[in-house]
Amino acid sequence: MSVPLYQAKAEMFRTLGHPVRIRVLELLQNGPRPVRYLLAEIDVEASNLSQQLAVLRRAGIVTSYRDGSLVLYALSTPQVAELLAVSRSILGSLLTDRDGLLAELQAQRD
Repeated sequence: MSVPLYQAKAEMFRTLGHPVRIRVLELLQNGPRPVRYLLAEIDVEASNLSQQLAVLRRAGIVTSYRDGSLVLYALSTPQVAELLAVSRSILGSLLTDRDGLLAELQAQRD
């Protein structure tokens, strides 16, 4: 039995709902990166990063492969980078709207 589309989308967003996972995806937007690079850029323990990478890999959001002794991670599809860009845009719009509302509220107090 297949899962309804809305449920699959909810699961994908749950997978994305962790700050370390989002940071990993941001770092992978510029191309494949080895684990040691990700560790240097993200302030987490190696075991925590490993767990988060495993979650992203199981969900199919990232892929991994070996290049000699290095394990490299990459976005599974360019649409993941597009999703991050859209989320930044949405967040920017929401924060702009809130700033405008805050300014309006403060102006009404005076």
